[in-house]
Amino acid sequence: MRTALYPGTFDPPTLGHVDLLQRGLHLFDRIVVGVAESRAKQPLFTVAERVELFREAVRGVDSVTIVPFDSLTVTFAREHGACAILRGLRAVSDFDYEFQLAWMNRKLDASVETVFLCPNELYSFVNSSLVKEISRLGGDVSEFVPPVVAKALRERPRR
Repeated sequence: MRTALYPGTFDPPTLGHVDLLQRGLHLFDRIVVGVAESRAKQPLFTVAERVELFREAVRGVDSVTIVPFDSLTVTFAREHGACAILRGLRAVSDFDYEFQLAWMNRKLDASVETVFLCPNELYSFVNSSLVKEISRLGGDVSEFVPPVVAKALRERPRR
């Protein structure tokens, strides 16, 4: 069974994240979604909330496990038997950062490959930061996030 790790902050999970996960399932038998603690980013949702939001967003999708993590990505990948780290590239601007991460992860553990996938063009401009900003300013984010996430954003006090 070929397992990939799909790590990220997912604050909040978007339809782009879900799309990338579904694309990854065409290549891997199983995907572990690792929801990073990421205190440096000061997330809007707690790690437990982000895990639950992602679980709800992909309810019924087989071969997916969603768990929190707060360790090196390659260490977490090894712990879950992943042979690859799944990463998304929306635009050329993502490439430089993702390329650096891939090389560093390879240096830390050459047995874990990085696989880059592009999301559906419908989601190529969607990112969690933009979604949070639109929501904070009272905009409708329902075409960018799963319904459970749109509801959670509406219910979240604006800061």
